[in-house]
Amino acid sequence: MSGGTMLYGGDEIGALVFDPGHHSLRVGYAQEDSPKAEIPSVVGIGTSAPDSNLDPETKTDNNATPNNADARKFYVDTNYVNVPRSQMEVQTYMKDGMIDNWELFEKVIDYAYANVIQSEPEYHPVLFSEASWNVRNNREKLTELMFEKYNVPAFFLVKNAVLAAFSSGRATALVVDSGATHTSAVPVHEGYVLSQAVVKSPLGGDFLSRQCRQHLEKLNIDLSPVYKIASKEVVKERDNARFTLRKLPENLTQSWQNYMVQLMMQDFQMNVLQVLENPFDERVASQIPMVHYEFPNGYHQDFGSERFKIAESLFDNAMLGAGQLASTSVGMCDADVRLSLFGSVVVTGGNTLLQGFPERLNRDLQLRAPSNTRLKMISANGSVERRFGAWIGGSILASIGTFQQMWISSQEYEEAGKSQVERKCP
Repeated sequence: MSGGTMLYGGDEIGALVFDPGHHSLRVGYAQEDSPKAEIPSVVGIGTSAPDSNLDPETKTDNNATPNNADARKFYVDTNYVNVPRSQMEVQTYMKDGMIDNWELFEKVIDYAYANVIQSEPEYHPVLFSEASWNVRNNREKLTELMFEKYNVPAFFLVKNAVLAAFSSGRATALVVDSGATHTSAVPVHEGYVLSQAVVKSPLGGDFLSRQCRQHLEKLNIDLSPVYKIASKEVVKERDNARFTLRKLPENLTQSWQNYMVQLMMQDFQMNVLQVLENPFDERVASQIPMVHYEFPNGYHQDFGSERFKIAESLFDNAMLGAGQLASTSVGMCDADVRLSLFGSVVVTGGNTLLQGFPERLNRDLQLRAPSNTRLKMISANGSVERRFGAWIGGSILASIGTFQQMWISSQEYEEAGKSQVERKCP
């Protein structure tokens, strides 16, 4: 390395990219085309029996002294969270797109370094994505955590909308991001977020999951998740399911059971729901072939027009519809950037993988855009590119040569403290 200075990124040292969201945290090395792991954004918190020998995957607090030892155990990642355990609560560390519960968040980062990256944090610069409306307090806290606890050599924080635009090769774009808890429209101009024009609504994947659950409960369909079922028999369509229940530990918490049902609903909505290209019309919807779905307990049936009706709720809301959000956001920008924003509308986020989402957004925007605009939708075809848009953008950014002078180095942090993040990361 030249002149004894440490070169971050590049080929010498793999920079890491972390992209936290409400559904999961994406972790991996820069320069790779997809994250190494996707860790759910929930942590199981259990009480440990005093005599139980600790499983390797559970972590009690490291700094706990024997006399006031923290009796809680933390379960991170799908393989540990999805196991039925008595008295294990499930809690998320995210709130409104920002990190809220720092204790749980640290457990997940610890897990990522130990089990995913399997290397010491001090060897890898870290690039984090953040929500476009993240607050200064949170940004400084994350910077402090990475330098003080994990001793990273360098750190950088970027808005996830900017990264999603980069992953589609654009520096200027209107990023429509529909994720688990909300859908947002964020205008990005020359790599900077125009924060006065960020618009978001609380309609996302979880909202659809709740709609699906209500609809299925109305139909009296038994929603027993996989963990309850030991074996099942093949039954005719719409016949009552015949299955045997598995013997489960006692005292399963409500939060964990709800989480498992939610996972099942996510599978249902991705396989069954679809968005019509034009506003919902019972006549049109009923002519489209039905979709078959089998529930974990063996019950199965066809779903017809209702699968469009549920998905319609993302678009038909006068204030919160996705098309409305996007046009409102562009309308709040200066007149001279509007054309370029309409010219590249980047669609990202796991919820946009609903069949027909980009097409419908395109139609809604076409109606709302001025007649002289050239509207262009950019939506990656692969599910990986769409779900991990921001992560992939981060992976590209952290491995570009000209970016290497942008990092906040540990030396700068020691000289000027955590306020560096406001100065160096827009």
